[in-house]
Amino acid sequence: MKDGTRFILRQDKQGMVWDLMLYVPTVTALLGIAANAWLGGNPNLAYLLVFLGSFFLIAGANRILKTRLMLLPSSPVAIEASRHRATLELRNGQRVELLKDIKLYKDFSGRSFGLTGLNSTGQRLQFVFHKGQFALEREFQGLQGIYKPS
Repeated sequence: MKDGTRFILRQDKQGMVWDLMLYVPTVTALLGIAANAWLGGNPNLAYLLVFLGSFFLIAGANRILKTRLMLLPSSPVAIEASRHRATLELRNGQRVELLKDIKLYKDFSGRSFGLTGLNSTGQRLQFVFHKGQFALEREFQGLQGIYKPS
């Protein structure tokens, strides 16, 4: 892409520590309370808490492995952005182009944002980016400046 700006992403290890500090105690507490409920004779509550603990475990693992450490094959490692297109280079070497209906969704804290759009087959794709994945603050702000937040 000749008219786009290229951003190289890096692992966000500080963000990973924060995610671990959030997800590990949450999953541990849910599974611990579930074990207590099971032994206390309340299997319905135990099932619910095991489900919630499993959900948070999967969500946390995906967040850490895909967006923070970029270890999964579908993790973006670079992005080329222009006003009407976004090309993401994935860890597995594939390139994904968002061609239409590109929107940026900021979070309330301003430390991450989501980027969505349609590819050439009309499939809606979404990606999450964190502030720590960018080498400089101005790169993080620059990518957000290319697309208007929704």
